[in-house]
Amino acid sequence: MNLSRELNKTEGFKNLELLAKQVVEGFIAGMHKSPFHGFSAEFAEHKIYNQGESTRHIDWKLFAKTEKLYTKRYDDETNLRCHIILDNSSSMHYPELSAFSIDNLNKIAFSALGAASLMQILKKQRDAVGLSVYSDNYDYYAPEKGSERHHQMLLNHLSQAVRSRHHSKQTETYKYLHEIAEKIHRRSLIFLFTDMFQTSENNIKLFEALRHLKYNKHEVVLFHVFDKEKELEFNFDNTPKRFVDVETGEHMNLYADSIKENYSKAVEDYFAALRLKCAQYKIKYVEANINDNFNNILTAYMIERQKFG
Repeated sequence: MNLSRELNKTEGFKNLELLAKQVVEGFIAGMHKSPFHGFSAEFAEHKIYNQGESTRHIDWKLFAKTEKLYTKRYDDETNLRCHIILDNSSSMHYPELSAFSIDNLNKIAFSALGAASLMQILKKQRDAVGLSVYSDNYDYYAPEKGSERHHQMLLNHLSQAVRSRHHSKQTETYKYLHEIAEKIHRRSLIFLFTDMFQTSENNIKLFEALRHLKYNKHEVVLFHVFDKEKELEFNFDNTPKRFVDVETGEHMNLYADSIKENYSKAVEDYFAALRLKCAQYKIKYVEANINDNFNNILTAYMIERQKFG
């Protein structure tokens, strides 16, 4: 099926699960070029061996092929609990699109498809996944489960997030991260999709909330979702334009070239500070440019899963 045609619907995704499967299959097919060579064909049936575990279930045939130790999994095993957090504030619906294609996604659509692709791998590995969605409210919460019915329900809510056109919906991400942190009691791998834009500039509160997510020994991965060409490099033609803050409705009229250099410098400085803070709090920071493919997202999952133990 043609991915572009499937996404080219003004009402959002017609079959998010099918698209997620195709993203994952494409990623696995390319894994032989990656550090995970030899892990691709078997990863649904095996887990990496951790030192100190019983050697009874090591797959020695797989070791002979890969020179890495994996143990066989069993149907009733659930080794990982994962919680996906989706920022659905107004700024995540940039750029506003009337139609989607695999090469033409806005931030919320990129995040939803990335989340669905993670869910597809988690499903293959028989792991439990939960979902939180927030905008100017804590819109949706589902605890970690592994059933097919639960999987379909989460896909449905991801699709709804893409369809919900928010106008001037302000958000204070830190408020909802604190609420989510209070709900996740058992150690989990947490993925947060957000553009890190807040209505206020209180980044200290935001990082306190991210640190709260780490409180119960959770591993946290921040997918920093942005449109690199527009939001970082500020590539607009130099005709007069009205730039509107989608969360507050404030606007200004200007020529792009007149502020491009100062704007790009300010954003680069912010991104650098963000990376530094994440490193300080031992949060995995991953750039998620919506004009790229999903390899960064899925590779981050593979690395963090192996570390999680």
